[in-house]
This record gives sequence, C-alpha cells and structure tokens, in this order.
Amino acid sequence: MNGANSSSFSARLCFSLVSIALIAMTIYLGRSILIPLFFSILLALILSPITNFLIRKEMPRFLAILVPVVLGLVIIGSLLYFLSFQVSNFFNDMPALEKRFNELLVIAQKWVNETFQITFWQQDQYMSEAAEKMKDSGPQLLQQTFITVTEIISYFILFPFYTFLILYHKSTIKKFLVEIFTRSEEDRVVDVLHESQSIILQYVTGLLIELSIVFSLNATGFLIFGIEYPIFLALIAALLNIVPYIGMLVATIFCILITLVSSESIQDIFIVAAVLGGVQIIDNNILMPLVVGNKIRINALAIIIGVMIGGALAGVPGMFLAIPGIALMKVIFERVENLKPWATLLGDETTVEMEQKNPIKKAIIRLKKKSKP
Repeated sequence: MNGANSSSFSARLCFSLVSIALIAMTIYLGRSILIPLFFSILLALILSPITNFLIRKEMPRFLAILVPVVLGLVIIGSLLYFLSFQVSNFFNDMPALEKRFNELLVIAQKWVNETFQITFWQQDQYMSEAAEKMKDSGPQLLQQTFITVTEIISYFILFPFYTFLILYHKSTIKKFLVEIFTRSEEDRVVDVLHESQSIILQYVTGLLIELSIVFSLNATGFLIFGIEYPIFLALIAALLNIVPYIGMLVATIFCILITLVSSESIQDIFIVAAVLGGVQIIDNNILMPLVVGNKIRINALAIIIGVMIGGALAGVPGMFLAIPGIALMKVIFERVENLKPWATLLGDETTVEMEQKNPIKKAIIRLKKKSKP
C-alpha cells in the first residue's frame, strides 16, 4: 500500500515538474507573442466594465469596444510621451553630468590610491581593460538592442488588435473555458473565472492609482528640497516601484547615483534616500492595503521568486506580470483539491493578521458591513 502511494506521489511530482518546465519553455520561446497578449488581457479586463456600460446604453457593440480601446491607447501614449520628454531633458544635460562624473572619478581614484596603495596608472589600466571588454561585446549589445527595439514595435502593433479582439470575443473565450471541463466542474470554472477577473482587475487598477500617488509624493518631496531632475527621478522611482521589493531597491540606488553626479551637496543624497524611504513606508502600510486591496495575499518569498523567474523568462515585462500570474495560480490552486498545498505555500497569513490589526482597515470593514442591506 505504501509502495502504491509512493508511486502515485512520484508520478504526480514528475507530472508537475514536466508541466512547469513546458510552461516555462513556452513562455521563454514565445515571449514575443505571449507578452503583448498578456498585457492585452490586462487592458481588456480594465476596459471591460466601460465596454459593458456602453453596450447597456445601446451603443453598437463595435463602437462600444473601439472607443475604450482608443481612449486607453491615447492615455498610454500620453504617458509614454511624458516619460520620453523627461528622459530627453535629462540627456540634454549629459555633457555637464559627464564633467561632474569625471571630477568624482578623480576624487575616487585619489581615495583608492591613498587607501589601497593602487597607483593611478594601475587604475587607468584596469579601466582600459574593462572598456576593451565592453568594446568587444559592442556588436552583441547592438544586436540585442535591435532585437529589443523590434520587439517593442511588434508590441505596439499587436497590442491594440489583441485588446480589441479579446473584448469582442469575450463571450466565446469564456464559453470555451467552461466547455473544456466536465459538466460537474462548470460551476467551479465559472467561479474561478469571475474571481480571477475580479482579483486582476482590482490589482491592476489599484496599482495604477498607487503609482500615481507614489509619483506625486516623490515629486513633491524632491521639489520641496530642491533636488535636481525631480520629475524625472520621481517618475523612474514610481515606475520601478511596480516591481515589488527589487524595484524600489534599484530605484533608490539609481536616484542616489544621479543625485551624486548632478548635485554639489552631499546632503542631497541623504534627502533623496529619506524621501524614497518615507514614501515606501507610506506605500507599504497605507497605500497597498487600501488601494490595491486585500485579495492578493501572497507572501514575500513567493513574490521575489516569481519576479526573478518572470524576469529570467521575459525580462522587465515578465517581472511586472509575475504578481498577477501568481495571484491567478493561487485562485486556481485553491479550487483544485490536489493543488491546495501549493495555494497554502503561496499565501501570506501575516498579511491577514496585519489587516485585522490595522485600524484603518477595521473602519473600512465596519462601513462595508453597515452599508449592506
């Protein structure tokens, strides 16, 4: 009997590992097609309530889908234009920044010479060898850049078509997902679809609101203390904050380095770190629970591993899509008996305990209960 159970467990484990490997390989090899498709699904989920509202107002179905899609693309295009404008302003000052960087490099070389007894000639030799290696990898870097630009162009071409067609064939897709399972599983499949849509919609819309608030707080702090490039640094920090834990660390290092090069005062570095740290505390303790919501309860370890795997498989877009993907898997795991241990592994019991102790969260729960008939 024990041998049969052991054999059954080994078979399930092998099947799970093979399935994970096939899914990972599919995402890695087909990322140029799948990534814009996944982003289109997210945008379609955001626009779906607007489309349903317009259809209820008896607008033709084609226009009820086309108008929100065009509006969404205009908003995304405006944000990208604003980002490119800030980046171009930053690069316009590149000669002055390069001069300041060279001054700091001389100071650093003097410190290395005095501390480690490494001569200036040796340091120049090390930097020349590093530059030579970068020069050798130049063609590969150019080729990779060309591939990246080509993928971005393909994203912008496929993105609106995917979004429109997903919204247009939404009922067909839902019917397909229901019919591929047995009749006894139909209610469970419908439940999973509704909860998945609710969770992802809440996460994405909440994330956009959180991004706007974090950007406003960062920009306000930088402007008050007179930090150079306040809008650019605030925007970069807000965008990187989308990637949990890792993004904020990278944003802090990036902003400190830019401030080090662009500012004459060493005090500005500590101000930038303090502003970003203060905003992060507000974000973690107030914005995330209130704006993003409490439905996505995933522990930090699962988030970090998921983000790293997403980045390895699909780059920065994969890192952004990691959390919605993990949340979707958790919903599915909770509904399948054999996969419930995996849902437990992804879950975060500390989040629930913190929310129960949070006075703001308690007040919101009480208001919701009073509002119910």
